[in-house]
Amino acid sequence: MGLIDIAPAGETLETCAGVLQEVFGYDAFRGPQAQIITHVSEGGDALVLMPTGGGKSLCYQVPAIVRARAGQGLTVVVSPLIALMHDQVGALLEAGVAAAFLNSSLSSEDAQRVEKEMLRGEITLLYAAPERLTTPRFLALLDSLHERGQLSLFAIDEAHCVSQWGHDFRPEYRGLVVLHERFASVPRVALTATADDLTRADIVERLQLQDARTFISSFDRPNIRYTIVEKKDSTQQLLRFIRDEHSSAQEHDAGIVYCQSRKRVEEVAGLLRDAGFNALPYHAGLEAATRQNHQDRFLREEGLIMVATIAFGMGIDKPDVRFVAHLDMPKNIEGYYQETGRAGRDGEPANAWMVYGLQDVVNQRRMIDESPAADEFKQVLRGKLDALLTLAEASDCRRVRLLGYFGETGEPCGNCDNCIKPPELIDATEAARKILSCIYRVQQASGTAFGAGHIMDILRGKQTEKMAQHGHDKLSTFGIGTDWSETQWRALLRQLIAREAVQVDAEHFNTLHLAEGARDILKGAGQVWVKQASEKPTRVRSGRSSSKKDVAPDGKPLSLAERECLDALKAWRAKVAQEHNLPAFVIFHDATLRELAVRRPRTMADLDGITGIGQKKREAYGAEVLRVVSAFG
Repeated sequence: MGLIDIAPAGETLETCAGVLQEVFGYDAFRGPQAQIITHVSEGGDALVLMPTGGGKSLCYQVPAIVRARAGQGLTVVVSPLIALMHDQVGALLEAGVAAAFLNSSLSSEDAQRVEKEMLRGEITLLYAAPERLTTPRFLALLDSLHERGQLSLFAIDEAHCVSQWGHDFRPEYRGLVVLHERFASVPRVALTATADDLTRADIVERLQLQDARTFISSFDRPNIRYTIVEKKDSTQQLLRFIRDEHSSAQEHDAGIVYCQSRKRVEEVAGLLRDAGFNALPYHAGLEAATRQNHQDRFLREEGLIMVATIAFGMGIDKPDVRFVAHLDMPKNIEGYYQETGRAGRDGEPANAWMVYGLQDVVNQRRMIDESPAADEFKQVLRGKLDALLTLAEASDCRRVRLLGYFGETGEPCGNCDNCIKPPELIDATEAARKILSCIYRVQQASGTAFGAGHIMDILRGKQTEKMAQHGHDKLSTFGIGTDWSETQWRALLRQLIAREAVQVDAEHFNTLHLAEGARDILKGAGQVWVKQASEKPTRVRSGRSSSKKDVAPDGKPLSLAERECLDALKAWRAKVAQEHNLPAFVIFHDATLRELAVRRPRTMADLDGITGIGQKKREAYGAEVLRVVSAFG
């Protein structure tokens, strides 16, 4: 198989654009989609890195339809999540595309029915989990299709799961190398939203994509505002953030709050509910049916906040998540990027907000140090964590730092906390020498190391039982830091850890030791700057005021009649979605409803050219849409 003889390159693009408009209701490709889709449609292998919300799914869905129409047969999509399979298949069926999934949610009778339809050539896209795809039974089915020339394409979604260096490694993805070994002539496209150079190289090696063309889109998500604040009282800080940025008297925005532990998830979900928010917990300790119910509610209800561990999120295709909040620091910068990327998939303004403190650094370092992994692996993990620490401690543009990690340059964005209100920096070089000297003198005097709390007590001249016991009130560094608050010392210590001047020994009670970076600072060859601590929380903006919910496609505010029409269309959409057991955005996106409310079409012909209304949806819903709109003139 390989390259298909459907048309020259220019005509292939034209064919793909026709499918895009006819099936999905979009007039033009975005960014590099045209190149990717043409290349894959013509049978080329590809590795696609495209940010969440950038339109990755179309990069294999359009080629699947084009190749099926050219007689090439079935596209198999490898997807790790049952919920995502269900919603993507539902969306394709709504658009008139023959699609199905095979996973553990099906009865044996339904699974056999899908297999028969697959062998009869009645399915264009089939979604399956990696562990099912690599079973002897499923491979035998694929062999049968391949022998008849009816196996068209493999699409491997969330491809970073194959890499041990990725933030969400799944061993079952390693078995997908069988696709190349067994079906070498069938093209493959691997897709991910997040992968640094090390992870990309691992994906290529593990999936044997050495000859594949790589397409890397910009990692920038300009609609997301990045804010990282010092952790003081994290739950109260979270409440203030949501009330200030994502609530009104009438409604609340949908959001995700990430916590490190299951216990913390339950506590925060309860606190949010007590405060009047619609919040649900999600973690691996819940019954599977409960997790599924909570995930379904999040996808289908408006204004719901999911409080979760990182067990939640991959494949969540909800476009109107307005904020992602972290109450604990993620493991690395890739995890941070992936998790924050679940906000604002619709392109509208969204917030990525995180509280961060010294204990976060200590906890993450400890988890790495205590893991049973090999030293080489731990060293890579430390490097990835250090990149996130650098981002958290940055006083310049967060977006420039974030993009730089993925090898992309950029200008200051004007849309992160540091750009909007540049922090006041103070020269903390002398204070850094004091704390480094204190750590050194304590260890020299006692023959052992101590933790951050005790070191700060020494600097601030605080008399405690431990101080008297060890005689540390006799040290020359006792009381030399009374001009700084504990908050300031903690901020400086985080900076020194990020600069690798101080090391935290997680195996020995989080004690502090001097590291290689301390040498230059103590010798006067290095300068240290820290942000001036602010006692009052700074309100960056009101996220709701810049939302596009009440804005027409041309950027003008909706009139009263247009808003009323939009509300009526949303009510109709909700009813249809409930009947079809699908999230509302699968029926029509908000952008489509806004365009309908503004244009208020009168005839079926007037529906042509409205974004998101393909041929099948026009036939299925056109008359009902016209009926709803007709009540508003």
